[in-house]
Amino acid sequence: MLSFAPKEKLFLKKLNTPGKVQDFLNSLPFNFENVGETLKSPIRVLRERNAHCMEGALFSAYVLSQHGYKPRILHLQTIKGDYDHVITIFQKDKLFGAISKTNHGVLRYREPIYKNVRELVMSYFHEYFLDTGVKTLRKYSRPLSLNIFGKNWMLEEKDLWQIDAKLDSIKHYDIAPQKTFKNLRKADKIEIMMGKIVEYKKKA
Repeated sequence: MLSFAPKEKLFLKKLNTPGKVQDFLNSLPFNFENVGETLKSPIRVLRERNAHCMEGALFSAYVLSQHGYKPRILHLQTIKGDYDHVITIFQKDKLFGAISKTNHGVLRYREPIYKNVRELVMSYFHEYFLDTGVKTLRKYSRPLSLNIFGKNWMLEEKDLWQIDAKLDSIKHYDIAPQKTFKNLRKADKIEIMMGKIVEYKKKA
């Protein structure tokens, strides 16, 4: 079990708004898992200075929990051939927003302007497509509270696969009836071009 150093605690204390947490996540290179799959705890993200989407979500949820927010993450599930995404959700003045670690120009931070979780999730639908233009988002999970994993999950040195397994197993909701997806219009060429913009390039 690891532990935060005083300087690390002080730094996390300064990340006292969702916007500041998002800014810090954006400053971290994307974790391309070059040496194998990982699911790092928040303390490892802070020390290793990189993260993929779920690692960013876990980090964000923990930091927000230190500033009065509930530590909750949410799974966005796609069709086969695309990558799922995980976000941290938060509420401010009873409205929902989201923190999102992504390497692309879309699927990013959401301001707390959404009345409920479904409304927040639907804001990602038209941004979620393949290079062919096929729109892929199909389901979303109920919010998962990280409080159920005990007091020390954020300090684990080992990968947090138990959280991943739980997130996969909880109830998921359909975005729309299956028949709706048969006749979806593809994303425009300019949207596809914009979707290819990345923040960090994978090293050869």
